[in-house]
Amino acid sequence: MLIDNHNRKINYLRLAVTDRCNLRCNYCMPAEGADFAKNDKLFTIDELSRLSEILVSQGIDKIRITGGEPFVRKDLMVLLRQLAKLEGLNDISVTTNATVIGPFIDELKELGILNINVSMDAINRETFEKITRRDQYDTVHNNILRLITEGFNVRINFIALEGQNTEDIIPMLELTRHFDVSVRFLEEMPFNGGSKTFDKIAWDYKRILEFVREAYPDYYKLDSPETSTSINYKIPGFKGSFGVIPSFSRTFCGSCNRLRISATGDVITCLYAKPSMNLREILRAEHSEENVKQQILKAVGSRAKTGFEAQQKYKGVFSNSMTSIGG
Repeated sequence: MLIDNHNRKINYLRLAVTDRCNLRCNYCMPAEGADFAKNDKLFTIDELSRLSEILVSQGIDKIRITGGEPFVRKDLMVLLRQLAKLEGLNDISVTTNATVIGPFIDELKELGILNINVSMDAINRETFEKITRRDQYDTVHNNILRLITEGFNVRINFIALEGQNTEDIIPMLELTRHFDVSVRFLEEMPFNGGSKTFDKIAWDYKRILEFVREAYPDYYKLDSPETSTSINYKIPGFKGSFGVIPSFSRTFCGSCNRLRISATGDVITCLYAKPSMNLREILRAEHSEENVKQQILKAVGSRAKTGFEAQQKYKGVFSNSMTSIGG
């Protein structure tokens, strides 16, 4: 079992399989893209599988596959097949932009990988294309509907961007009227490859809730797990639910149970911290299992208590792009 220096149990790994993405969302990276890692700097599928086994042996029982966009990696399903057989791993989930997941939906269902988070920041086509800088609206929309109707547990993550998509908050909520889906509204974070900086945001989670209340004044709060990053709600008569994630306000730090490992091997103990170490060469050397375990224990044993503490300690962390730190 992994226990950090603030007595928090760490059982959830966000594992990035690539830093590449086929969209160019304007809050994530510059239009020309990011400085993506060379292939030899990325973990191989076998290395990702071995790393997962090691972490599960230390008490990780939930792994979320992230990117970049995970499905741009051609061999992703090889890893997912291996993870599906890993004893002690109780929950495998994927975060995706839903552009290229279509051919894999049937096998994901067969493997029992049913928890899918979809990043979609607009229900209006024109707004979607302005934010993503790509023409993928129909593909994303159709894949989301297919996932929902195929029985997947779909969560749509919508980042509230001032001056860009807040008019889509209520229309996006309408999906929960007709479908058993969760729409979560996230606060914007300044991890965008240095294309924009800010110290405060106009659309924090409180303003989002106030905005929703104007349209649906009778929504009510749902019970959520203690470690949940989202505060969840239900509108009477709607099939689905909605939530807010205070990703910039950071109200959930006290119960954080997460560890991040980037596609290049960086161990990140807090989204607002810089990597504490890199595991790539350690995993490729002799006695790798024991050495990886020791480094994980070291990282977990020196975590910042909150994202605000981490931000003060690690200056310049906002120069990172979200695609490089695992979404």
